[in-house]
Amino acid sequence: MKLYFKQKVFSLKGKGSIMDENGSDKYLFEGKVISLGKKITITDLDGNEVAFIKQKLASFMPRFFVEVDGEQIAAVVGKFNPLKHNFRIEGPDWQVDGNFTGHDYRVTQGETVIATIHKQWLSWGDVFEIDIEDPKNEIIVLGIVMAIDAVLDAQSSSSSAASISSD
Repeated sequence: MKLYFKQKVFSLKGKGSIMDENGSDKYLFEGKVISLGKKITITDLDGNEVAFIKQKLASFMPRFFVEVDGEQIAAVVGKFNPLKHNFRIEGPDWQVDGNFTGHDYRVTQGETVIATIHKQWLSWGDVFEIDIEDPKNEIIVLGIVMAIDAVLDAQSSSSSAASISSD
């Protein structure tokens, strides 16, 4: 099953939709503008929360928690490597690898592929294609993908700020 995570261009809050293969909205997401750390809520179309992603502030490496039904299901941790982005998933026995800067990566459990994520480059706004092998993993995969995107966004923002301040 494929889902498409589309960020709205020029949105200050980080609003967007997650669509099914037919292009119909299936979930909505929204980031908090004023909060301590990044927070993202994923809801169904009726406005019911299906997942909540929040950043842990007092952490050496970027760390985001994924909650489903108020229970922490996973943590996504950015690992330090000056040459490329690396992530560790805590909680489920899943690994994540691939080209994160190019938004082309996969989530696996051993040799079994849980999901593949691919960014569509020729579109208005960022569109991520998420191919999930088992529908029961849908919500947690969405949470992990959004947490990885939040880490990449935070790292991009901090490196842009550093280059501006060093000029």
